This record gives sequence, C-alpha cells and structure tokens, in this order.
Amino acid sequence: MKAAMATGLLLMAAHGTAAAAATDADARQIERGRYLAIVGGCNDCHTAGFGMKNGEVPEQAWLKGDGTLGWRGPWGTTYPTNLRHSLSKMTEAQWVRYAKNLKARPPMPWFNLNKWSEADLRAFYRYVRHLEPVGEPVRGALPPHLEPSTPAVVFP
Repeated sequence: MKAAMATGLLLMAAHGTAAAAATDADARQIERGRYLAIVGGCNDCHTAGFGMKNGEVPEQAWLKGDGTLGWRGPWGTTYPTNLRHSLSKMTEAQWVRYAKNLKARPPMPWFNLNKWSEADLRAFYRYVRHLEPVGEPVRGALPPHLEPSTPAVVFP
C-alpha cells in the first residue's frame, strides 16, 4: 500500500513538474512573440495612435487594428487589420501558412513577414492569441475611386 501511494505521489509530482515546464515554455513563447511584435513594428500600424503617442499605448490596446487612419495610394485606401480578431479565426498552423504566403496591399511589409521563421511566427501567434479581448474587425479596404471618410496618409 505504501509503495502504491509513493508511486502515486511521484507521478503527481512529475505531472506537476511537466505542467510547470509547459507553462514556462508557453510564457517564453508569449514573451518572444511580444518582442517580435515590438521589433517587427507591428504596433506602428496595427495599434491605433501608437506612433502619435510615441509607443505609449497600454498593451491591452495593442494589435486591435486601426479603422481611424487609412493608408491611401494607387491601390485605394487600406486600414490595418485587427490581428487579434484575424488570428482568433485561425489555427497556429493556418497562421504559419498564411503568413508565409501573404501578399498584401501597401503599406503592409508582407515581404518581410514572409521571411519570418516558423518558430517566430508560432511565438507571435501565441502572443497575439493570449491578448484579450479579441475586439471587432476593422473596416475593409476602399477601391482607388472612393474617398475615405477618415484621415489618410497619402502615398505618391
């Protein structure tokens, strides 16, 4: 009886250690994803007011998109998507595939995102997915012949 109890306690301790290790690994992935969002400049467009506030926007507001400032050029007017909302609709594998094959309108530097490693894309996904609440989608792009109702940065 004592041996069975000891075995049970050892199994529970091992499970707790494995769970703690998984939690530590998850926390490291999330922190890596946060770092990538910062150095990758994701907030510059995908967080409303980020540049005008010198990056002093609470993390709770990060990556919710921006439907208040458009980017206008020969392609029309684009608005930075709500990455929280977009990634909430994808699995991690779908995100990696999407990011590796993305072709987007300016000013999105999709050609840079295409070059991220799979590990970095997975870390970014986990970071974005841990942010709450997801929020609502941002307005869609406008074709070139339509004037935006919002302010817009105009490209030559």
